[in-house]
This record gives sequence, structure tokens and C-alpha cells, in this order.
Amino acid sequence: MITGKTAVVGIIGDPVEHSLSPLMHNAAFKHLKMDYAYVPFHVKRGDLESAIDGARSMGIKGLNITIPHKTEVINYLNEITQTAQLIGAVNTIKFDQTVISGYNTDGIGAVKAIEEKTSIHGKKIIIMGAGGAARAISFQLLYNGAGEVLIANRTMKNACKLTEDLQKNFSGSIGCLGLNDKLNEELKDADVLINTTPVGMYPNEDQKPILTRDMMHCDLIVNDIVYNPLKTGLLREAEKAGAKTITGTKMLIYQGMESFQIWTGISPSVEIFEKALMTGLGYR
Repeated sequence: MITGKTAVVGIIGDPVEHSLSPLMHNAAFKHLKMDYAYVPFHVKRGDLESAIDGARSMGIKGLNITIPHKTEVINYLNEITQTAQLIGAVNTIKFDQTVISGYNTDGIGAVKAIEEKTSIHGKKIIIMGAGGAARAISFQLLYNGAGEVLIANRTMKNACKLTEDLQKNFSGSIGCLGLNDKLNEELKDADVLINTTPVGMYPNEDQKPILTRDMMHCDLIVNDIVYNPLKTGLLREAEKAGAKTITGTKMLIYQGMESFQIWTGISPSVEIFEKALMTGLGYR
């Protein structure tokens, strides 16, 4: 029951109606018997500053930030974590009296999803795509000790631009390549492959995957951050090659859990988040 004592957190974006975050967070609050409510707020472009001011004035405890506000929101924060600053985007903010702090939990979510299968330390990791998700994940991987990170993208210029940004902040083996024969060669001794492109995302589930089974190997771990459908064409091909697979729901769950911990100081159950998410996606 929501009362005047209920602590409010939420998510802002444009659009925001599709967000599955309320399902996960509210399920965890209910399970833990915490007097919190997670609410989606539709905030249009141009209204972000007034929305942040309003949230602070109303005593909202924290917010997730989604498209298109992840970069602009930095202008309205008092402090920001090192990784969020490196990434140049914030997806979680916390209100603490007069201080607004910014974090990026997207990369952390991806790292924790992979670490269900293997440590990333010293590993060779190939990321397909060069957009915002690839940026967050690549910075976090290197920050957490990945041995080699290669950015593969259809438009080489974008892959090399992200690579240059990574090289300015990290030493080690960092490179860029296209979606071509060089990618196939690099995959032969890769430990982890992460797809951050929308290829195979609903409603284009039948879209041809970027890679097929003959390009992958049985010691590879393949993570597709697309979570609808749960098993993308890429993951089906990976399974045929005998590779281990990670669905996109894992990153979504872990980034949400990290936000939950930032706001409340409590680490929620993976199982509670996963059950709520799977129900929301229609798998349970």
C-alpha cells in the first residue's frame, strides 16, 4: 500500500511505456517487504532539467535514465563515478539531500552476466557494434581487467572512433575491425563475443545473424544483449557450434540489481528479478 511514507524511485525516458524495470524492482521491493515504489515517468526532450529539479523537490530517491537522456543528464549532476565519466553516459542517479550522483550500471550488468560463465580478467573479447551499449560495455570490460577488446562494426569509422576513445584511457590490446574475414580470423582464439547490435531483435527475429556456426568455436562464450526474443538467431548459431550462450535478459537483470543496491544499500535476489522479467516477457 502506497502512503506518504513510501519512498519513490523510477525511470525517465522518451518513450518509457515499454520499460520492464518497474516489474523487476517492484517485485523485489514486495519480496523484501520494503516500503518503496518504482514508477515510470515519460519525460520528453527539452524537459529533462525541469524533471530532475522536480524529482529532487518531491523527494524522489533515485531514477534510472534511459534514451534519450543518458548524456544530457550529466549536466544536472553534482558528482559522477569514474566509469560513468569515461563512458560519457549515466543510466542511474541517486538523490541524497542536496547532492545528485550519477552512475552507469549498463557495463556492470554486462560484466556480471559474463562472469556467470567465466572471469573476464585477461580474456580476449570481441564486441559487435559501436553505439552507446558497446561504449558502456567496452569501457567497463577494460576497467575490470579484460586482456584484449576488439570493436567490430559494419561502419569501420565508428568502430575506430570508439577504439581511439578506449586507447586514450586504457593501455593494452584494443583494436577495431569490420564485419569481414578479419573478424572471422580474430574469432578463432576469442574467449567472449558480445553482440550489441539490434540484428535479430523483435519484430525482425528472422533476420540473418551476423555470424553463423562455422565462424564460432566450442570454447567461445556468446552474449547477445538483445532480450526479445530470448534466443536470437546468433545464440541459436552459437549453440550449434557448441559455444556457451548468455541471453540479453542477464545484462538487464544485473544492471537493474546494481541500481537497486545504489538506492537502497541492499542487494536483491537474482531469482526475484529474473522471475519478474520472464513473466513480463511472457516466458512464464
